[in-house]
Amino acid sequence: MQTLRRLSPVLLSAIVAMSLAIDGRIVGAQKSSGAVPPNPDDRTIVHILNRIGFGAAPGDIDRVRRIGLQTYIEQQLQPERVDDGMAARLAQFETLAKSSRDLAEEYFVPAMMERRQQKREQSAAAEAPQRDLRSPEQLEAMRVQRKVLSELTQQKILRAAYSNRQLEEVMVDFWFNHFNVFAGKGPTRMYLTEYERDAIRPHVFGKFRDLLQATAESPAMLFFLDNWQSVAPVDARRPRNANAESAGQRPGPQAGGRRVRPEMMTGTERPLQRPQRGLNENYARELMELHTLGVDGGYTQKDVQEVARAFTGWTIEGPRRGGGFRFDPRVHDHGDKTVLGHHIKAGGGKGDGERVLGILANHPATARFVATKLARRFIADDPPASVVTRASTRFRETGGDIREVVRTIITSPEFFAKQTYRAKVKTPFEFVASAVRTTGIEIANAEPIAQALRSLGMPLYHCQPPTGYADRADAWVNTGALLNRMNFAVALASGNLRGARGGGSPRPVVPSGAREIVVQSALAGDLSRSTVATVDKATTDAQALALLLGSPEFQRR
Repeated sequence: MQTLRRLSPVLLSAIVAMSLAIDGRIVGAQKSSGAVPPNPDDRTIVHILNRIGFGAAPGDIDRVRRIGLQTYIEQQLQPERVDDGMAARLAQFETLAKSSRDLAEEYFVPAMMERRQQKREQSAAAEAPQRDLRSPEQLEAMRVQRKVLSELTQQKILRAAYSNRQLEEVMVDFWFNHFNVFAGKGPTRMYLTEYERDAIRPHVFGKFRDLLQATAESPAMLFFLDNWQSVAPVDARRPRNANAESAGQRPGPQAGGRRVRPEMMTGTERPLQRPQRGLNENYARELMELHTLGVDGGYTQKDVQEVARAFTGWTIEGPRRGGGFRFDPRVHDHGDKTVLGHHIKAGGGKGDGERVLGILANHPATARFVATKLARRFIADDPPASVVTRASTRFRETGGDIREVVRTIITSPEFFAKQTYRAKVKTPFEFVASAVRTTGIEIANAEPIAQALRSLGMPLYHCQPPTGYADRADAWVNTGALLNRMNFAVALASGNLRGARGGGSPRPVVPSGAREIVVQSALAGDLSRSTVATVDKATTDAQALALLLGSPEFQRR
C-alpha cells in the first residue's frame, strides 16, 4: 500500500474503478461461432491465449495467425510434440529430478535431526530461554530444506510465464488443484516434487482413471488425507482366501515361531507395532466428494465407510524417510464390500481399492463433475449446460480421455461465444504469470514472485483445504486483493521487484515499448474509455504500464 501512496493518487483512484468494473461484466464484440474461427481477429487469438495459456507473450498473436488457430490448438493439445523451451531455465534447480527418498536423505532428514538437537539444547538451557541456540549448522539445514519447496515453486512460475506448452501448464495447475495436497502438513512437503512430476504431470491429458490411481498411490495424498494410517479392525484383517500367504500376504511379526523385537523389525513390519488408529474415512470421503462424484453425486455415508474399508492397507514405506507406496495386506479389510451398488468380493486385497477407483471413474456423476470443473476453468464460472453435457458425454464415450474432453470444450461454440469473452477473472497465479509473460520481462529468480503470491492470498502448494483454491471470481475480487495486485504491477513495471534478477541486470528490465506491447498483445487494443482516460493521466511509462496491468481488462481472461 505504501508503494501506491508514494507514487500517485492516480493509481489509488484506479483501484476504485477497477473494483467496480471487475464486479460487472465486460463483454467484447466477439461474434459467436460454431467452430474454431478460420480467420480470427486479434481479440479471438488473445481469447485463446488467455484461456488455454497464461496470456499472450510478445509476438504470440502474429505466430498464431501465421500457423492458424486450429493448428495452434492442436499443438497445445499434443504437448509432447512441442519443445517447451524450458531446459536452460530449469537447469539451475537441482532438486526437481530427485526422488522423494533422495530429497529426504539430502534435505529433510538432516533438518529434522538439527531440529531435534536444537530442542535438546533448549531443554538443557531452560533457565535461559531467550538465548538463540541455533547453530550455523542448524540454520544451514533449515535453509537447505526450504530450497526444495522454493525450487518447486519457482519452476511452476517460470513454466507458466515462459513455457511453449502453455495448455499443459494450465492443466498441471488445474489437476494439482483438483487433487490438492498441503505442503504444510508434516512430511507431505518432501513428496510434493515427486507428486507433481510423476503423479500429475504425465497424466494431465491421459485417461482420468490412470490419473486417479496415480494420485491415490502417491505418498503425498496418502499422508495428506491420512489413508496411510487407515487400518481394518483386527477381526476383519484375516484373509478370506486360503492361499493368501502364497499370494504375498506376509505373516505377522512372530514369524517362524520366534517373537521379533521391534527394534529388529524391517520397515514393512515395524508399522504394526504403532498404536493403530482404526478405519480413517478422510480419503474415502474426499475421493468421492472432491475427486470424482461431487457433493451431489449420490453416495451415502455407508458408501464412504465401504470405500474406506477398500483402501485399508494402502500405506507408505517409511513416510518420514521419503519411502514410496506400499500395500500392507495385514491391515487390510478382506471382507465383502458394496460400493454404490457394486459388490466387491472378499479376498481382493489391493484390488479392492483399484475396483473402487474403476467404479468411480466410470460413474456418470464423475463425468459430469469433471466436465463441469473443466468448463468452469475454460469458459465461465457458471458454464452453459449445453457444453457441460457434451463434455461429459465425450468423457463417457472415450473412457475418461481428458484430452478429448478438453478438446470438446475449447473448440465449442460456447467457448467462442460473445458472452465468454473476458468472462473469467484471473486468479493471483494467473495474474502474475500473465503480467510477466506479456511484458517480456526476463526473470531468472522467481522467489520474489512467489512471495508476491503469498501477499495476494495464493501461496503455491500451501492451500490447506483439500478443496484447493477457488475457481470462481468472488473468491478473488475485493478492494484489498485488487490493491495488492496494483502493488505488484507497480513493482514489476518500475523494475523494483525486490530481489529478482534477470536479463543480466541486477533487477528485471522492462523492455522498451512494453506499454504498447501490453495494449496490443495482451489486450488486443480493447480498452474501455475509463481505462484509457486513467492511463492517459500517467506521468511516466512505468506508471502507465502499471495502470494497464492493474486495469479491469487485464484482470480478466
